[in-house]
Amino acid sequence: MPSLASTLARQSQLMQDNAPQLERFRAHLANALAQHTLTKLVMTNYAGNEPQLQRVLVRPIVLKQQPCLSFVHRYQTKDVTKNLPEAEGLAFILSAIGGDGFRNVHVHTPGQEWQLAFSKKGKASIRIGKTDEPADMPAQQGHNRDKHRFLDLSRPFLHELGVTDAQGHLIPAMSRKWKQINKFIEVFAAALERAALPANEPIHVVDFGSGKGYLTFAIHDWLRDTLHRDARVTGVELRSELVDLCLRVIDKLHLEGMAYEQGDVRDYHPAVLNVMIALHACDIATDYAIHLGIRAGAQIILCSPCCHKQIRPQLLSPHPLRPILQYGVHLGQEAEMLTDGLRALLLEAAGYETQVFEFISLEHTNKNKMILAVKRSKPQPTDEVVAQIREIKAFYGIREQALESLLVADGLLPAI
Repeated sequence: MPSLASTLARQSQLMQDNAPQLERFRAHLANALAQHTLTKLVMTNYAGNEPQLQRVLVRPIVLKQQPCLSFVHRYQTKDVTKNLPEAEGLAFILSAIGGDGFRNVHVHTPGQEWQLAFSKKGKASIRIGKTDEPADMPAQQGHNRDKHRFLDLSRPFLHELGVTDAQGHLIPAMSRKWKQINKFIEVFAAALERAALPANEPIHVVDFGSGKGYLTFAIHDWLRDTLHRDARVTGVELRSELVDLCLRVIDKLHLEGMAYEQGDVRDYHPAVLNVMIALHACDIATDYAIHLGIRAGAQIILCSPCCHKQIRPQLLSPHPLRPILQYGVHLGQEAEMLTDGLRALLLEAAGYETQVFEFISLEHTNKNKMILAVKRSKPQPTDEVVAQIREIKAFYGIREQALESLLVADGLLPAI
């Protein structure tokens, strides 16, 4: 039997040998938390004195406007959940790995997975691999992320809009809508974290083409009831019958800070705008909505484009793409990609950090692309982005793009 002195010496040497890997792991995890890119963390292969403990699942959430970590301790017959402030949560993770703790830890960020593993002899190693999650998908923040529920089914507006029955149960036919609502709030929550709007100032949200108002009411409810923010949310819709319906719901529920108006994005001029939303806006209506958001200085712009008619007839079929683009379906897909790609680049040139990613298809269209733009806190040079736009236009023979024309006419961008 080895002596106590030799055992302690081996443990001390092992700690020294593991120090570089543990510090590398700690730095990566701390950076993921600071950059809001952690999607989940899983601790497995437990070697401690709780034989029924199988694993611990960790996800970032936001509680009372503060970043926290939600820990789900999964036992054979039960789950135990505990939420900790981010700093305490990080300290707990680091204290629970290795030795008599967890021998495997998996850290997931968009597009990447880090695995910290300990051998039978206790030696630490790190492996880095790729995941199927898109690298440009916004980090997901919020409570109850395991179930993707940012709202409670008991919220009154859900019943008034026909999502739940009188007992607060989800109507089966609305299950897809319920999933869409929560996914939208999840995306918006991540954007709001990045935008860092002052907590003591109102948030002015305008939702263009808001329809029956599922997402409009959801944002209002989440901002005011969950985050307790002073939110002023306005739905703008062309169809008078939907405006009347939503006004009745607002009046019945006595909702403060919410309005519904009949109008069109082309001639609507809000006094203050922090968040601009335009989902399923057809063709160049999306460009007018983005232009309005940029011109009004919106910190967050969220749009889901629909139809891409303006650019398609302008497109050349440059060599060597000509054989591929001779097929109409490919030409349509190319026009869609170019239109939304140019919109994203124009937003970058106008001072926004922009992401393009897949979202849940809306009931109005099978399109599932979303453009999310968050205004930068500090201006950055735009010469490179403008040059890229110019080169793309020249390659495909694009003479006019609506958003570019609107921005140039307002002097918000130089002629490209």
